[in-house]
Amino acid sequence: MSGAVLETVGADFHAKIRAAGLRVTTGRVAVLEILAETPHADVEQVVARLRPRAPQTSPQAVYSVLNAFVAAGLVRRIEPDGHPGRYELRVDDNHHHLVCTSCGAVVDIDCVTGEAPCLHPGDHAGFAIRAAEITFWGLCPACQAAAA
Repeated sequence: MSGAVLETVGADFHAKIRAAGLRVTTGRVAVLEILAETPHADVEQVVARLRPRAPQTSPQAVYSVLNAFVAAGLVRRIEPDGHPGRYELRVDDNHHHLVCTSCGAVVDIDCVTGEAPCLHPGDHAGFAIRAAEITFWGLCPACQAAAA
């Protein structure tokens, strides 16, 4: 991202953090900037990207920030089976994910069959269903090419 775009995004993040009732800190803004630059990042990736800006930041501090963001609805946590939790900024819709079974790449895909919740179970046990979370597994184009 260019500097001017990042400044605009940073200002937007200040407003989002305040609107969520959280205190704006340099670390919190930096975590949102990193997630904007690196969708589906896990905690290790966020910490690695944060180190040049704030070398003293611990993984536990990043977990705390991300947990607060998830609770506030600013960030979505996904947990593909066998992979660490990943975090993304796309929270305002019911979308799904493709995960590469070889390299672990994660890609967003829109709702499978229209609007949320996209899919309806045969028996909903009295629940009012709001969303469906689907993970598709396969080989990404790069891994397909490498295997060929």
